[in-house]
Amino acid sequence: MRIYEGNQATVNRIFITGNTKTHENVIRRELFSKPGDLFSKTNITRSIRELANLGHFNPEKLDVTPIPNPADGTVDLTYIVEEKANDQLEISGGWGANMFVGTVGIRFSNFSIGRVFEKKAWRPVPSGDSQTLSLRAQTNGSFYKAFSLTFTEPWLGGRKPTNFSVSLYHTIQNTASFLYQVSSQSMKVSGGAIGIGTRLKWPDDWFSFYNEVSYQNYSLTDWKGYFIFSDGQSNNLSYKATLSRNSIDQLIYPRRGSNFSVSVQLTPPYSLISGKDFSVVTNTNEKYKWIEYHKWSGKAQWYHNLVENLVLFTGAQFGYLGFYNPDIGYSPFEGFDLGGDGMSGYNLYGRETIGLRGYNNGSLTPPIGNVRAANVYNKFTAELRYPITLQPQAAIYLLTFLEAGNAWYEFRTVNPFNIHRSAGIGARLFLPMIGMLGVDWGYGFDQIQHNPNAHKGQFHFQIGMPF
Repeated sequence: MRIYEGNQATVNRIFITGNTKTHENVIRRELFSKPGDLFSKTNITRSIRELANLGHFNPEKLDVTPIPNPADGTVDLTYIVEEKANDQLEISGGWGANMFVGTVGIRFSNFSIGRVFEKKAWRPVPSGDSQTLSLRAQTNGSFYKAFSLTFTEPWLGGRKPTNFSVSLYHTIQNTASFLYQVSSQSMKVSGGAIGIGTRLKWPDDWFSFYNEVSYQNYSLTDWKGYFIFSDGQSNNLSYKATLSRNSIDQLIYPRRGSNFSVSVQLTPPYSLISGKDFSVVTNTNEKYKWIEYHKWSGKAQWYHNLVENLVLFTGAQFGYLGFYNPDIGYSPFEGFDLGGDGMSGYNLYGRETIGLRGYNNGSLTPPIGNVRAANVYNKFTAELRYPITLQPQAAIYLLTFLEAGNAWYEFRTVNPFNIHRSAGIGARLFLPMIGMLGVDWGYGFDQIQHNPNAHKGQFHFQIGMPF
C-alpha cells in the first residue's frame, strides 16, 4: 500500500451554528482558526477550549465539522455550539462574627450594555456581548448591611482581548439590635476599583496580565472595643498586579490543564515619604489614617484525567502581608482568615477569607488579644472527583479530599511543617440559574491549641466556584 501526502489544506470559510443568544462576533473573536490559515487540529482544539471557558455553551456538546474542498485545496469549518443558561440568582446565608448574614444577588454573565436603550433587547435583559453585570446585597437585618455592583467587559473596544472591569461597594455596620433602632456607634466602608488586563503572547499565549487600582475609605464613629481605634477615618489606596496562566479545558468540570496566579498589591510607603518618626506616635488614628502595606499571593491548580471521567485535582496557595515601617507594623486591614468553608458572608476589615474543611470558620487564624489576625498563611488540597451527570440542566459530581494548612501572625514564626490536616467527602451540584452548590463533611486530624474543639467532624456548605 502506498500513501501519498498532499499539500496541507487552507481554511476557507468558517460557519457557526447553534448560537441563539450569543452574538456571532463574540464567538468568532475567540477562534484560533482563521480564514487563510493552514488547517491545524491544534488551533481547533484551542478554539473549542476558549468557547467552553466563555461559560455560555454546553462544553459536552461543542464540536467542529471540517468540510474539505479537494478541488481547490481548502477546507470549510463549521463550529457547532449549544447555548445554556448561565445568568445566576444567588440566595444564600452564612455565619460570621457570631451572626447569620443573608445574601441576595443576581449575575448576568452574557450582558450587553450597548443594547440597554433598545426596547426589543429587554428579554428579560439585553444580552449577547459576553459582558458581566453583578448586583449583590448582604444583611442580617440591623447590625450589618453591604451592597456591591460589578461590571466587566472582556474585549474593550471589541478588537483585542483587553479586559476592563469596574466595581463599587458600600458596607455599614452598627450596634443596633433590632431593625429600626438608631445606633450612635458605626463603621462604614465605601470603595471602588477599576482594572484592565490583557492576554500575553510570551512566554506563551495562555498567560495574561491584570492591573487594578482600588480605594477604600473606613469611617469609624464611637467604635469602642471593636477595633484598634474608635473614631476617625482610614484610607486604603492601592495598586495590584496579577500575572496568571490558565489552560484548563472548561469551567464546570475541568479534566485537564492548570491555573496559576501570582499577585502583588502595594500602597505608597506614606510613612517613609513623610519623614515622620512614628516610634513616638501614640495616636492610632493618626498612624493608620493612610494604610500602608505590601501583600503577596500565589495560587496554583492542576487537573489530571486519570481514567475516563475520574479527575485528580491538586492545589496550593499562600499569602503574605508585609509592612514598610516597623514602627507602624502590620496593617489592621487586608490580612487573612483561615478555616472552615471560606464563605462566612461577613468581611468588614478587608481580610481575605480562606476555607480549610474539617475546622471551624476562622479557627486557624491566631488570636492576638481579643481579635484574630493572620498575616501569613499556606494551604494545600488534593481531591478525587467523579461525575454523576454533566448535563447543561444540571451537573453533579462527587469528591473525596485531603487538605492541610496553617496561618501565622508574623513571618518569622512560620513553620511550613506545622500544618493542620483534614480529610473528608463531598458533592457538587451546578445549576445554571444558581451556580455551583456544594456540601462537604470533613474531619480535622490536628487539635488547635487556642480552640481545642474546632477540629471535630463537621459539615461545610459551598456556594460559587473557588479560584
